[in-house]
Amino acid sequence: MPASASISASSSHHRASPDLLVRLGSTDPEVKLRALREVKNQIIGNRTKKLSFLKLGAVPAVAAALDAAQSELLVQSAAALGSFACGFDAGVRAVLDAGAFPNLISLLSYPDEKVVDAGARSLRMIYQSKLAPKYDFLQVENMEFLLSLLSSENETVTGLGASIIIHSCQTDIEQNALCHAGVLKKLINLLEGSLSQRDASLESLATIMKDNPEAASKFVSESGRALSSVIDLTKDRYPRTRMLACRCLIVMRNTSPCHLQDIGIKTKLVYLLLELLDDPGQVGEEASFVFSSLIAQKEDLQKLAFKANALDKLHNQLLNYSSHPRRFQGILLVLADLCSNLESCRSRFLSLKALKLVADALTNDNADVRAAACICLRSVSRSIKDLSAGHFTNEVIVIPLVRLLHDPCTSVQVAALGAIGNIVVDFTTHKSTFVKCGGLKLLVQLSKSMDPTMRLKALWALKNLTFLADNTCKEGILSELTTPLLSSLICDPEASVQVQALALVRNLVDGCINSVEYAFAENDIILDAIGRQLQSASKAEIGIQGMYVLSNIASGNEFHKDAVMHQLIPQVNDGDCSFIVKFLRSNDSQLRTAAIWAIINLTFPSSPGASSRVIKLRNAGIVSQIKTMVNDPSLDVKLRVTTALGQFMAFSDGSA
Repeated sequence: MPASASISASSSHHRASPDLLVRLGSTDPEVKLRALREVKNQIIGNRTKKLSFLKLGAVPAVAAALDAAQSELLVQSAAALGSFACGFDAGVRAVLDAGAFPNLISLLSYPDEKVVDAGARSLRMIYQSKLAPKYDFLQVENMEFLLSLLSSENETVTGLGASIIIHSCQTDIEQNALCHAGVLKKLINLLEGSLSQRDASLESLATIMKDNPEAASKFVSESGRALSSVIDLTKDRYPRTRMLACRCLIVMRNTSPCHLQDIGIKTKLVYLLLELLDDPGQVGEEASFVFSSLIAQKEDLQKLAFKANALDKLHNQLLNYSSHPRRFQGILLVLADLCSNLESCRSRFLSLKALKLVADALTNDNADVRAAACICLRSVSRSIKDLSAGHFTNEVIVIPLVRLLHDPCTSVQVAALGAIGNIVVDFTTHKSTFVKCGGLKLLVQLSKSMDPTMRLKALWALKNLTFLADNTCKEGILSELTTPLLSSLICDPEASVQVQALALVRNLVDGCINSVEYAFAENDIILDAIGRQLQSASKAEIGIQGMYVLSNIASGNEFHKDAVMHQLIPQVNDGDCSFIVKFLRSNDSQLRTAAIWAIINLTFPSSPGASSRVIKLRNAGIVSQIKTMVNDPSLDVKLRVTTALGQFMAFSDGSA
């Protein structure tokens, strides 16, 4: 039988596939069985064959065999459906559309163990896809069924239970439901099982504990051996098991930092994952992402990784795996995390000449690699020293970055904006490189995007482009951006966008009196927009940035100061309290500081109109509010209050 099946499979490449469909629908069990085997043998590992059979409509014919009475037909039908679904979303969709899913579930209660195994294996393939049906853990009968799967002596069936958890457990409510139902205990028992059971258990445990401190604590307290069992598995002979054990421990630590604080465990995880990076297969590919989750936003672990020569190893990986997109992406993301805080890491990165490799990755065919390269550049370019040296403003980096603002993939555009936002904050004349290659025009276009994240990132980059810019550069930015667009962005529906727009104006009006004039363009529409937003500020950060804008404007001439007074003190007595009084009473010390800075700039004793402004501030209750702040808990606020009160006292009546 194997020989004839092999001959059929090899010769069928040239055989008309409709003939195979006819045989799949045959009433002769032997003919149908041979046809099912032929389909299965042809499509295993062959996406092209799978697609051709899908187009022919073979899946419904294969699924129809699940109604057969013969065990062998059920086994072959389930196996073929699993092969269609394996790593192929179009195949998963076809299997689901054919109505095979409930029939595959029913095979799990079949008396023949081979049928049960085939059904469970096929369902596992389906549950590896995002297209698989969402499993509702909150229904009692579903939870009982899951517990029965995890209690099975068949390791394919227990693996299916784990696959369902990994696929469908997404909320803390679901995580807690699984914990309370006793799923953790079942999974902990599987840690002592076969290789596939151990691996499935580790993945499921990580899924249940992720971002859920209650679940993580319950795991540790569930069994005295639970945590030590996972730690022991980091020494397992199989690389994948070691990697999954590391991932499980990292998820636990990231979720509940009180666990695994021992420096020995941290160091062990660093060295284990660096070793796993050398695995030539899927483990090495996944290890970089696990390593990234270990060190992301954790300076202590970044230092440990640096001492372990992680940068040198990752540099070698960049050289060796640039043609492997997924692995290349992971390496770039680990480099991004390593260089996110430590100057020593950034210096080593540059000394290894890794920057050119990352710059080359900006033009990679794979969108995930391009995005990862941008994220890496953003981290490395956080160094003021290296920005000042102009390491990131040459055309080799700037031009491909600007081109990525046209990228068809939104995530690449957003990542490119993040890198650009850092790179344009330099203290040389290199801003012109970015502007000359069309970067400014593209940033302005993206600030009009319907996507709020895109608007936010574009404004952030524009804000940084304006930082310490000369008047010529500022004029060019405002000319391209236009006053009406900037005023509309100040009033954007998204609070985070408002903050960046205000911060941009803050940089724009910072400096000489000529800079202050930008706020008064086109009948003061920018200044009026700022006043409206401060009156209804929904976040402290809006108030902070807005008050610093007014503070910068108040450092100008008498006309500028009076314009700020007009915004601070309501002209019509409608009973409303001025927003600056609300800000001075805020719980946010930065907002209180920003508000007092504006008052200080309005009341310099040398200013001709300072005396009349102090009177207006006193009448509005602002002076009396400041007097209550002499013992403010914030030292910065206390110092500014002392300065303001000293300026009030400088006037002749002495009654500040």
